[in-house]
Amino acid sequence: MPLDTAHLVTDAAALQALYGEPGEASLKKEVDHVHPHYRAFIEAAPFAALATSGPDGLDVSPRGDPAGFVVVEDEKTLLLPDRRGNNRIDSLRNILAEPRVALLFLIPGVNETLRVNGTARISVDPALLQRFEMDGKQPRSVLIVDVQKVFFQCSRALLRSRLWDPATQIPRTALPSVGRMLSDLTAGTFDGVAYDRDLPARVASTLY
Repeated sequence: MPLDTAHLVTDAAALQALYGEPGEASLKKEVDHVHPHYRAFIEAAPFAALATSGPDGLDVSPRGDPAGFVVVEDEKTLLLPDRRGNNRIDSLRNILAEPRVALLFLIPGVNETLRVNGTARISVDPALLQRFEMDGKQPRSVLIVDVQKVFFQCSRALLRSRLWDPATQIPRTALPSVGRMLSDLTAGTFDGVAYDRDLPARVASTLY
């Protein structure tokens, strides 16, 4: 069923009229640096989503490690190791073309999130890579994020989603397996059964 385009919001004035003015707290929480309170959030976060844009479009990539894996080098600089992955390097390609990035930090059990906007550079400085060595292995590169804007996001989204509520968790078997998805997406030319069989051992041996 086609959408009724007559009800689309297409200009900033209409959008402002629809939502009204932001509250005072929504404006005052934004700063141009990593305030000590915001530093505490970053250092407690074991997970962040990295958003980038480039010539081929947008990308958002999950990043995770033990809490504190994103280092607050100073109030205007974050360091983010790029760990072993699938080598698509969508985020890194985007950063080469368009350095603007956004980070969303999540902390299990905490319903507020933290948002950071800025620009990023890709470093392979040996001394920097060594700082992020894990299990005897260094990251391929480290993102140097120059901070431009930092603010916390209120708890409503996570409360509505009940993200941290164990009662909302579903078994992994309720969804298609990775191998099944790959097999179906390739019309059966990819051996999904073998992929699922080997995946747990492969992931365990290639975390770093």
